[in-house]
Amino acid sequence: MSSVLEGIRVLDFGRYIAGPYCACLLGDMGADVIRVEKRTGSEDRWTSPIAQGGEGALFMQVNRNKRGITLNPMREEGREVVKRLVATADVVVANLPPQSLEAMGLDYATLVETKPDIILTTASAYGHGGPWSHRVGFDGVAQAMSGAMYLTGDGTEPMRLYYPWVDFTTAILTAYGTLAAIMERQKTGRGQQVEGALLMSALTVGNGTLIEQEVIQANRVATRNRGQISAPSDLFRTTDGWVLVMVIGQPLFERWTKLIDEDHWLSDPRFKDDISRGDHGEIVSERMARWCETRTTEECLAALDEARIPAGPVYSPQQALDHEHIQAMKFMLPVDYPGLPRAAPVADTPVRLSETPGGIRRRAPVLGEHTDEVLAEVGYDAEAIAALREARAI
Repeated sequence: MSSVLEGIRVLDFGRYIAGPYCACLLGDMGADVIRVEKRTGSEDRWTSPIAQGGEGALFMQVNRNKRGITLNPMREEGREVVKRLVATADVVVANLPPQSLEAMGLDYATLVETKPDIILTTASAYGHGGPWSHRVGFDGVAQAMSGAMYLTGDGTEPMRLYYPWVDFTTAILTAYGTLAAIMERQKTGRGQQVEGALLMSALTVGNGTLIEQEVIQANRVATRNRGQISAPSDLFRTTDGWVLVMVIGQPLFERWTKLIDEDHWLSDPRFKDDISRGDHGEIVSERMARWCETRTTEECLAALDEARIPAGPVYSPQQALDHEHIQAMKFMLPVDYPGLPRAAPVADTPVRLSETPGGIRRRAPVLGEHTDEVLAEVGYDAEAIAALREARAI
């Protein structure tokens, strides 16, 4: 079975998540992705180490389906290698500051001199063209600046979500943009630059709240786990754990009132629609809390499921790994890596195609694993490769 992006070559100069996971998603769909790292390994290789060699957990996920080489583009010999690689590539992915792109010869103007139809995909903290474009930033900075942290927590201290949702959102959006650019090139023969930005991604996810603020000045503040535009939408303690319950829309609310024996609330003007119920969410949450506190988590979930009300248990990471549905669906696949005490549960391609599915074909590369192989493909013989090593270019 052929893959969607078979025949497409991607050079991945990314770091951490936004760039590497963008390239990873392209690799999942069949592209030949070459991850380019510093001679000593990029910083993200060693984050949250789990392997004997020091490689980190996140690296295992976002660098699957890639071949790995080492290269120093700051050396003259390294710049020549970059040109040869670019000449064979369709896409270059780099989530680096503009000045770094220029210094490494990876800015769009330089790339098109070598490959006129090249697609350059970049991801930065703030995007290019504004007064903050020169600044650097990570996922948490975008969470802070978008309003997300302000609305998360107990109202006394803003709180960042532990999982890096902004980075992964940016990666997914830039992969989407890259696919669009590939389709356009197939029609016109022209390449282009694709740009993602962490702050733009965070603003996109929170856009509904920002629109509400601008138009009606709602001035919302954090309310812990309680939602504000419908109810019940909150976290509730059971006799042995916690459950999250989310009721949105009149049909769900009607079923919920029947479940907890509060049918008369259907004629109460305080609960006439979602926004009214959100405005009186403390009352609704208090009633649901009393219903949950005398039941086990399993009992709560069984009753809520029978009433067709969305709900789920709060799990630790280990409980998530062990859950029967997650295992049955094979959302994560065991992938071996040198130096691991056991296989790593790597999240599979997060979207499934019925006819041309993506998937995990190879583990993340060890440092420089495919350097000789890739350089041989672009015309370097064994002697030339040895000379590059001597020059500390690879």
